[in-house]
Amino acid sequence: MKKLVIIPTYNEKENISAIISAVFGLNEDFHILVVDDSSPDGTADIVKTLQYHYPSALHLTIRKVKDGLGKAYIHGFQWAIEKSYDYIFEMDADFSHNPKDLVRLYNACQDADMVIGSRYCQGVNVVNWPMSRVLLSFFASKYVRFILGMPVHDTTAGFVCFRRETLEKINIGEVKLKGYAFQVEMKYRVFKKGLKIIEIPIVFTDRMKGQSKMNGGIIKEAVFGVLNLKLKSITGKL
Repeated sequence: MKKLVIIPTYNEKENISAIISAVFGLNEDFHILVVDDSSPDGTADIVKTLQYHYPSALHLTIRKVKDGLGKAYIHGFQWAIEKSYDYIFEMDADFSHNPKDLVRLYNACQDADMVIGSRYCQGVNVVNWPMSRVLLSFFASKYVRFILGMPVHDTTAGFVCFRRETLEKINIGEVKLKGYAFQVEMKYRVFKKGLKIIEIPIVFTDRMKGQSKMNGGIIKEAVFGVLNLKLKSITGKL
């Protein structure tokens, strides 16, 4: 089975080489697609150098416009579908997601359409975040769960495995939200299709290097984007 890990990047030169090495060091045949949003720090150049070492397994696309995490992932999903990958993963570049957990996500996806690496399905498993950030994330997921009626504990999780057929069924070209709210919309679309979602517990560790991309605009989009998703669902437009 062909397995692709999509890693979106913007200014991740401090992490990209190590995360690529960690994924390829696993005892599984994972491929990687780095979707870089024209990072001015030279992230893409580092990936190009590494491609000489992994010519058939490491791929790179460079987008000219930086318009949100969601758009970067949609670009990656479409690329993966065109290349006929069977299992497609979302993962951050900054080691907040442990690459070793990719194997657990893959194994769980043998019996599901979507598997979420969840911070909240068994308590709160977050390391090195300030309490304010933990509370914001935890209650954001509670808010989404309440508004959308979706039985997912970690609705904003960004460590996910999809079957290719799942992405084909939910019409990824129609996904509108761009920031972290994109993660909510993806899960909601899978849920509304009646597909099987599984959460497995992971430990999320805040980045040690580089800078977070979180900002007020992303939070605002998440709050109002969720309400818009509910409205679309009620009116049959989703």
